[in-house]
Amino acid sequence: MRRTVSALSILLIGMISVAHSAQPLDSLKRSMDQGIVILKDPRYQDATDKELQREKMWETIQKIFDFTEIAKRTLARNWRNFTPQQRQEFTDRFAELLKNTYLNRIQGKFEDEKVIYLSQDMITDSKALVKTKLLRKNKEIPIDYSMRLRNDTWRIYDVRVEGVSMVKNYRTQFNKILLNGSPAKLIERLKEKLELLKQAKEERIS
Repeated sequence: MRRTVSALSILLIGMISVAHSAQPLDSLKRSMDQGIVILKDPRYQDATDKELQREKMWETIQKIFDFTEIAKRTLARNWRNFTPQQRQEFTDRFAELLKNTYLNRIQGKFEDEKVIYLSQDMITDSKALVKTKLLRKNKEIPIDYSMRLRNDTWRIYDVRVEGVSMVKNYRTQFNKILLNGSPAKLIERLKEKLELLKQAKEERIS
């Protein structure tokens, strides 16, 4: 979980050094630039403005991630056991979970980090792998982004931090629930987790 947190958080923090420029890479850079502007904006320094800052940051994140594809790949063969309505609800709840989990860790923790883009491998005309590394306190962390072109926009469908796939990480967690539980049970568990995150946020504010 900590690795996937780092993977998503570098889209919002750090200084950029571009070793190779191309369309998928530019999409990453654009999202990061927008996130940095929001994080450093003095208008959001007061505690009363943090919620607005979160929403602005989320607008940036959801543009670069293909949450439907992430949800489908995370569930893998279990996807076919979900009704269309359950698929949509799972995708929405999963995206909300990612939003709350990662923004809680990112917000207010801006650090001077550096992201170096190493290469871009075009797997097909519509799929690419962008390899990067995050420089943090004299440590280099390799982070690779699997991206796909859909509706003329490059979006992320998986992230690997030090070789660990975000999709596979969540798939393992969800498979344990679905082994003896139904799609409705998994969705309910996501709702429970979201409620806990909401309560934790309210406690921090109070």
